[in-house]
Amino acid sequence: MLELSTIQEMKDWSRSVRSGNSRLGLVPTMGFLHDGHLSLVRHSLKKCDRTVVSIFVNPIQFGPCEDLDSYPIDLEQDIKLLADIGVDAVFVPQRDELVPQDLDTFVEVKNLTEHLCGKSRPELFRGVTTIVLKLFHIVQPDLAIFGEKDRQQLEVIRKMVLDLNLDVEVTGLPIARESDGIAKSSRNTYLNAEERISARSLVRALESGRSLILNGETSADIVKNEMRSVIKSQAGTQIDYISVCDPKRFGEINQIENSVMLALAVHIGKARLIDNCLVEKSPCKEPC
Repeated sequence: MLELSTIQEMKDWSRSVRSGNSRLGLVPTMGFLHDGHLSLVRHSLKKCDRTVVSIFVNPIQFGPCEDLDSYPIDLEQDIKLLADIGVDAVFVPQRDELVPQDLDTFVEVKNLTEHLCGKSRPELFRGVTTIVLKLFHIVQPDLAIFGEKDRQQLEVIRKMVLDLNLDVEVTGLPIARESDGIAKSSRNTYLNAEERISARSLVRALESGRSLILNGETSADIVKNEMRSVIKSQAGTQIDYISVCDPKRFGEINQIENSVMLALAVHIGKARLIDNCLVEKSPCKEPC
């Protein structure tokens, strides 16, 4: 497996891959890889001739009081995991090269970013779209793969690709979960044993809200109140948001008629955890 650390190295390798008419897949990550990341990588390995995984803890998507300095990193383990499953290249850009101190140009997607995580983390999506666009230009992938745990991020990137006429296919894959139902996340490592128990309330809240809707409940307020009670029943939980919203535009829905997304973000100890679930009233084929 090639280990690339400069933008020019990445461009040169990509150019050589594409000159042979090979299909190139990109899986952008912030590292500290888990089975959720690896499921994205395996999809790329299946669908593409060559696959590159980028590892970059993006400083411009973190707010001033967030966990940039403590975000978990284990580059040696990440590289081993990727080599073991047959990845062709890993791109670990240098921070000062990808995000120079004099960076004055940013990419911002309006409207979709005004809800959910974009409302509570105003720096997030401008930082994400700026770096993802830079990666798309540097790598020139045919396919880019993201996880649906960050469903809002996925739709924001799709909108950027559409609006800017980028020649890359964006694919989202279902949420990977632990055996106890918790969505896999690098930030799960922040949780101690008691907090881990409390974190299970996120998926239980989604399941409760989904059950209400499938049993005929149409009031979003009633659904949110039920989800809120499930979260609050556990010690140490602090709700950032609970939402019943449009699954593409993320605006709040008051009366549930068709497909909706249930989404939540909860602080537990040092971790801020997110999760979501799509619900189609008749029938629902996607479990939480």
